[in-house]
Amino acid sequence: MKPVEVFKYFKEICSIPHGSGNVEKISNYIVDFAKANNLWCRQDESFNVVIKKAATRGMEDKAPIIIQGHIDMVAVKTADCNKDLESEGLELECADGYLYAKGTSLGADDGIAVAYAMAILASDDIEHPELEVLFTTDEEIGMLGATAMDLSDIKSRVMLNIDSEEEGIFLAGCAGGVQATCRIPVDYEDVEGIVCEVSVLNLTGGHSGVEIICQRANANVLLGRILYKVSKTLGYRLIDANGGEKDNAIAVEATAKVVVEPADAGKLAKMVEELSTAIKSEYETTDPNMVIDVKVGCQESVKAFSVSSTNHVVAALTGFPNGIQKMSNDIQGLVQTSLNLGVLRTVEDEVTMSYSVRSAVGSEKEELVNRLQCLCESLGGRCDLSGDYPAWEYQRESRLREVMVETYESLYGSKPDIQTIHAGLECGIIADKLPGLDCISFGPDIKDIHTVKERLDIASTERTWNLIVEVLKRI
Repeated sequence: MKPVEVFKYFKEICSIPHGSGNVEKISNYIVDFAKANNLWCRQDESFNVVIKKAATRGMEDKAPIIIQGHIDMVAVKTADCNKDLESEGLELECADGYLYAKGTSLGADDGIAVAYAMAILASDDIEHPELEVLFTTDEEIGMLGATAMDLSDIKSRVMLNIDSEEEGIFLAGCAGGVQATCRIPVDYEDVEGIVCEVSVLNLTGGHSGVEIICQRANANVLLGRILYKVSKTLGYRLIDANGGEKDNAIAVEATAKVVVEPADAGKLAKMVEELSTAIKSEYETTDPNMVIDVKVGCQESVKAFSVSSTNHVVAALTGFPNGIQKMSNDIQGLVQTSLNLGVLRTVEDEVTMSYSVRSAVGSEKEELVNRLQCLCESLGGRCDLSGDYPAWEYQRESRLREVMVETYESLYGSKPDIQTIHAGLECGIIADKLPGLDCISFGPDIKDIHTVKERLDIASTERTWNLIVEVLKRI
């Protein structure tokens, strides 16, 4: 497989367990590599690594350039795979022009960036200006390494981020984001009645940044819609409400337990059935496998929310914003601002609603957070924020973009697509720390990332390598 040196390092990387949160060994491997090649290196407490290499002869007067990628991977395996991904490496296999890992994810996101960078650092034949290579950690669980990284000794303001998965697409901007957790306090009372379970199941889901534009159903939001509609006709008390798995994933399932008067159990089931028909019709295209179900239980005495607590939670689920809030006026088809109710939980004396809030415009992100805080406070709750990261704003003028487009066209005879995405990249965090940073994110074709079907296109890997080498020469 070519380029030989790149795949040599990629194989070594794959032999070391490096799932997010388990990066010490892979970080030490990179440090040992730097020492073996007599390169300047530093490693921090988060296991981020910086390696610097002097310019090649004739390039000493050129401005330095950053190469950047993250060293952690999403480590998942099939149900029948016995491999311990905390302590064992991957088994690589090839088929039909692709490299993949047997029974596990491959980690080409972003191991291939690390392999590219190491091959360049080890080479004596590649022309380049001074290099400042940033290997960051725990990108997949909140870009923690980039957030913690000290960049005060970085001189360059030009960066190649090799963390995209579609060859021929250059990313030139991304949304900033924050996790907002709304907390609605609840009181409990002893209530007697029929316990019923209302569920929204089998939705399509997806990434709340990339696929929010698809307008797919959110199970948590639909659950609130159903509960509110029922409350206009029947009296009931909530016992609990839970749904979703991650704030940045569109919720595919949500369930609420309620207690109703014995005479109302049948009415509840009938109302939900009627609502189900209408809702499934609305989402027939995006969520064809949707199931809305009611299970009617038996009469019992339970701890349930008070009337006011029930009303507050239903109001929050129904009235709080969700989904696309604004499209970009500058870039056609780009979502500019959105939020996603990813996780709904009942925990002791409160119901929590966790949102992923995103925007390419910092002031719009702030305004959306303010709306959530205002609505929470009106219901006697509060909104906690965490994981705030800045947007990487699109630059209308970019010398790096010009060089990369010209180089790509000269190598392959077609122009790449320039895009921005409604999702977070480390570029935003790094650009915030290095004012004036000129940056492009790109990479070879990688299919089905973060899954056991992940595979790396071998020919695309070679073409992207040729692009990187030529850009380093031309920049």
